[in-house]
Amino acid sequence: MKDSYRYEIIIYWSEEDQAFVAEVPELPGCTADGASYHEALSNAQGVIQEWIETATELGRTIPEPKGRLMFA
Repeated sequence: MKDSYRYEIIIYWSEEDQAFVAEVPELPGCTADGASYHEALSNAQGVIQEWIETATELGRTIPEPKGRLMFA
């Protein structure tokens, strides 16, 4: 993963799942969860790397991070 990839991660508590959920809006389907805020963040960082590796293997475009998104 390139060091310059810094995607926004939105973390929230899901009552339904009884877990913290971490979503990466710029990478479709890139979501992780965890029992704690920090676990969800750590899991999201791993999923981002896996998302990028898979996209690269499939020849798909990897979006450049835009930083803070204003719609959230």
